[in-house]
Amino acid sequence: MSDGAVVKLGSLATLWGRFSSMPGGKAFFSIVLGRAARYTGSIGARVELLEPGRGIVTMRDRPRVRNHLKSVHAIALMNLGELATGATVMYQVDGKGRGILKGIVMEYLKKSRGTITATCEVDVPQHPGKHDLEVEGVLKDSTGDTVAICKATWRIDIFETV
Repeated sequence: MSDGAVVKLGSLATLWGRFSSMPGGKAFFSIVLGRAARYTGSIGARVELLEPGRGIVTMRDRPRVRNHLKSVHAIALMNLGELATGATVMYQVDGKGRGILKGIVMEYLKKSRGTITATCEVDVPQHPGKHDLEVEGVLKDSTGDTVAICKATWRIDIFETV
């Protein structure tokens, strides 16, 4: 398969439902998602939970996501925030439409070290039309301290059903 080839495996929710409860399934799902969204895949994040209204994604602290100060790089954190908000939104869109990131802002509160967990809670409208969603992702370190807050604007287009 060439780099330009696209493999349609099913919707995000279908894939999550199929693999998340299997041994190694969350890791496999995360790899597939990272290959579909290549830049996102560069941080090696792992989707821990996707359910209606909530998503949790983690990123281990390792050399490839660190900066020269030996903490997690700001853009790796932003990437994690985008992934958490986007996966949570798109899980709920689930083949009924499409979405794209319109804007993203990060507030960095503390140097980030160790595994970072990004949590997002949002309810997505299900009625047809274009919707701009202001979605927040909270990023915490392993001690439970909030290290950053991601505020993302997702444009979703829910299709008419016939």
